[in-house]
Order: sequence, then structure tokens, then C-alpha cells
Amino acid sequence: MEGIITGSSRKGLVFTDESSVNVRRYGKLKKEKDEFDGYNSDNNPRKNSPVITMDAPHLDPQMIADNSPYDSTLSPSSKSPWSSHMNEESSTSNDEALVGSLVREEGHIYSLAATKDLLYTGSDSKNIRVWKNQKEFTGFKSNSGLVKAIVIAGEKILTGHQDGKIRVWKVSTKNETVHRRVATLPTLRNFLKCSMKPSNYVEVKRHRQVLWIKHYDAISCLSLTEDHSLIYSASWDKTFKVWRTSNFKCLESMTAHDDAVNAIVVGFDGLVFTGSADGTIKIWRREVQGKGTKHFFSQTLLKQECAVTALVINGEGTFLYCGSSDGLVNFWVRDTNLEHGGVLRGHKLAVLCLATAGNLVFSGSADMGICVWKRSTLNNEHTCINVLSGHTGPVKCLAVEKDPDAMCNERRWILYSGSLDKSVKVWKVSENAATGHGGHNNNQATRLSVDSYTRELPRVSSLRKMGVKKILGCPWLTYIHTRCGAKSAIASMFMKSISN
Repeated sequence: MEGIITGSSRKGLVFTDESSVNVRRYGKLKKEKDEFDGYNSDNNPRKNSPVITMDAPHLDPQMIADNSPYDSTLSPSSKSPWSSHMNEESSTSNDEALVGSLVREEGHIYSLAATKDLLYTGSDSKNIRVWKNQKEFTGFKSNSGLVKAIVIAGEKILTGHQDGKIRVWKVSTKNETVHRRVATLPTLRNFLKCSMKPSNYVEVKRHRQVLWIKHYDAISCLSLTEDHSLIYSASWDKTFKVWRTSNFKCLESMTAHDDAVNAIVVGFDGLVFTGSADGTIKIWRREVQGKGTKHFFSQTLLKQECAVTALVINGEGTFLYCGSSDGLVNFWVRDTNLEHGGVLRGHKLAVLCLATAGNLVFSGSADMGICVWKRSTLNNEHTCINVLSGHTGPVKCLAVEKDPDAMCNERRWILYSGSLDKSVKVWKVSENAATGHGGHNNNQATRLSVDSYTRELPRVSSLRKMGVKKILGCPWLTYIHTRCGAKSAIASMFMKSISN
């Protein structure tokens, strides 16, 4: 393998072998000061700059469909600035290893979805990348709204965006590299029909009313029923909405929490679980009424001071896991009527994402690490068998799939991790691996105590008054502060300083 790969179409773009000492310390990518970073909605090049904002843009009263096709000549996809490079040492017979990285200075990675042999990645560049065998396969773009969530519903790809819209894509039957947008939710037809009745408007702010069928703030996550007949979307506007997959009609909207809804999962027995920045997990019961659905509040499963940031249910539907901004992972057991099963303590900063595979649970955190937990089939105890390190920014999203190279009886998985350091890493994880630390970088600085260092940093009250973005000057720290609280942002600032 070549140690250095130079991007042919990006001046000054250099990718270095991950096994080198300099890469471990300084990162894998250098660029010229005036490098272009993608294209805007008008296909005009824009200069590289932090573009993340915490407040979703106001939606226009008119429904605007993004009909611009994916232009292979203008999109960054054709310029091949992403580079998949393998870690030769990690691609040996190790049970736990970093297989490779997908690195590009395009934007923070917010969402991942894996299906069959394809990986979909979403970032704040508005482009959705498609990878096959760790190589760029194709891509498509939306003219507005950075990609906050991606889910796969059969032949459809659903993407949730910062502008509060859901976009539905489908692979062309003639060319599998072409993805066409088949709908934007709410659909224009549904929007116009609903706008005729004054009763369909709800007040969201003082002197501001919007139609109940559309989100007026960023979509935080998407979820599907097992048969893919219903789509659930959760938003920072404190609501979740239910959509019918067959005609993309909005069936219901529920004001679920007192703060942003950060997570939603469709569970077992017709139950839906929502987690919020208000510190609660709520259970909703779904009932079919005629051609629509009706959701009823069932109970509050958890109530705490810190924000709920992630929810996931294992593949068998027997365990519910919750990640919080205090770095803890709580879980509940279905067989004991959702009795609280325990707490997993492995992170010092906010847990931002969760994933499960077999008896394994993966938790990604703002401390830049990924904890691998193994659940015992005898007593439901969880043991941290590995901590995967290698990211230089908070781990924002995870996706996992069965390792195609695994033997019939071998329980081995491919884990994808997306980070606000603008990279996606690929790991091989086995349930039979011994306890240890994965990756090529075993620096455990991220495991240090937060409280012992926050004394040297600005007080929380001062930070809130002056504004985190102004003080820290870092978009992903602003993101953590907005979603998880000021203390997590302060600690993340320290972790960033010691990682350099």
C-alpha cells in the first residue's frame, strides 16, 4: 500500500497512511488555505468554512421541492476527494481491528446507514455518499438541508434534514449508481390540501403558525415499523410525526416533550419510545383507527436532569438502551415488563449514538471513543470488552452489519463510526474477542476524569452568557453544548486540546 495518496482534483489534498507516527498525532489530511469545499445549491463553488448552525432555518410558507438532479460533473463525488485507505496492520487476523478510514474535508458526519454491501453517509455538505467495499460507489445530493438521519426502507432511502424535511430516494432500475428523488415530505399535494383549512395550523411561537404536517425545526432522527409501512420522524420542534410509506401522507403529529426530541425508536407490541433533551423517555402506544393511526401516551420510563441523546432496541426486541449527556447508558428488559436492568459506565462525556448487533452493544461518545459491550445470555450483565479509539472528534453516528467474510457459526460484525472529525472509520468486531483496546491509537486520555479539569476552564454560567460558539470557535463543540449541555461542551474542549 502506498504511504501517501494525493488527490488529483483537489489541490494540496494529502492523505497519509494511518500507521505513521505523524498521522496519529496530527491527523490524516492537510489542505491548502484556499481549498474549495463542495458546491452550494446553485452549483457555485464556496470556500471552506464552518457551516454548522444550531438553529434550523425558518421554512418558507410555500413548499419548495428540490428538483435539482445530482450532477456528476459538479458534485464533489466526481472529484474523488474522499479516500479509503487501509491499515495494513489492522487488516490481519485480529478479532478487533481498525480496517480502514473514509476521510474527506467535506463536513461533519451526522448519519450512517448500511444495507447489504452498501454504506450511506450523510454530512453537512448536503451530499449523500454511497460506498461499496470501502470504495466510493456513487452519490446524490439535496439542494437544501444538511443530512441528519438516514434509514433504509426496502428499495427506498429516507433522509432527514436540518430544514425539517424528509426526502425519499430510489435507485434507478436501469443504472444502480443513479438515485432519484421520488418525494419530499410533506408532499406538495398534501401541503396544499392541508393549507386550505385554518384548523390545520398550529401555533409554534408567538405570532407564528405552521401546518401541523411539517416540522418547523431540524429532524433529529427517523425510524420505521418492522414491515416498513410507517415512517416516524422526530424533531427539535418537540414533536414526532407519523407518515404512511405507500403514499407519504402525514397521518399524525404528537407534541411529545418539553424540549427537543433527540431519539425515537419503534419497539415491540406496538410501542414507540421517544427520548428528549428534557431528560425523559416516554412510551407511546400505537393503535390503528380506520386508515390512520392514533398514538396514546403510556408512561414515562425515565426522568432525569441530563438530556437523553440516543435510543436503540436490540435486534431481538428484548432490550432497550438509552444514552445520556452524562456519559451513561441505561437499559431496560422486555421480559420483566421493562424493568430497569442497570447502567453501563464507560464514558466521561455525552453518549451521542448507540447500535446493537447480536449480544454486542456499541456506544459512541463525545469523548471520541467507542465502547463495545457484551451482554451475558445468563444474567443480562454487560461487560466492556473493548474501547475503540482513533477518532479525533466526537463520535456522532454508528452503523453495523454482519461481516460477509465470517464463517457460518462465527459472530463477527463490521462496525462503521461517523465522527464530527469529518471521517468514517470501519472496524471488525467479534463477540469472541478478548478484552482490550482496539485501533492503532491506544491513547487513553479520553478516559480521564472531567471534573478535575473543568476548574481550569470558563465557568458554565459565564459560558452561557458569552456564547459557546464565540468562546470555543468550534462548530462541533457548539453542537454538543446545544444538545447535551454546557458541561459536556467544556469537557469536550479540554479533550480536544489534549488530543492534539
